[in-house]
Amino acid sequence: MNTPGLELILQNISRFIELNSGEIDFFVSLLKPHHLRRRQFLLQEGMVCNYTAFVYNGCLRSYSVDSNGFEHILQFAIEDWWIGDMYSLVTRQPGFLTIDALEESDVLLLHRDDQLRLFNEVPKFERFFRILLEKSMVMHQLRLMENISMPAAQRYQIFASRYPQIIARVPQTQIAAYLGITPEFLSKIKKDLLRKK
Repeated sequence: MNTPGLELILQNISRFIELNSGEIDFFVSLLKPHHLRRRQFLLQEGMVCNYTAFVYNGCLRSYSVDSNGFEHILQFAIEDWWIGDMYSLVTRQPGFLTIDALEESDVLLLHRDDQLRLFNEVPKFERFFRILLEKSMVMHQLRLMENISMPAAQRYQIFASRYPQIIARVPQTQIAAYLGITPEFLSKIKKDLLRKK
């Protein structure tokens, strides 16, 4: 039970389900600690995603690169967040996303086969991952609606108020790639917002 990050992942889970000591031991036995250097890949586009990752130290991002070489960031994941390529994980097809570390990072990996085994042997984990998926779907839907209905400045303000801890840690170029704008345009937005204060 000396796995680094264990306390944080168990707190994450206990928000939604209650586990007894045997269930905790079984779950912990399935986790694989993994260290990532800055810019190191956890997953690359075209690979099949075999793991869901829980971040207990550092910051990761998932993104795709378009035909012009521009990065489009789908998600950031800092401490106490989960990340993976859901399409690839579920379909077992090669994925569209790349996941790498923006900082030195540490994650706990749960293999898809072990996750399915967990669902069979500790069914309450199905509830846990269903809740995670529902929350993720709600946030992605919100983001989609914001992207199609709001100007970039408003989207930036929402992002900054929703994720202040990410704003403080992630380079402006990455935030611009998440918002779908150029870093120069993000600089202009920030200057305009400062002027209005």
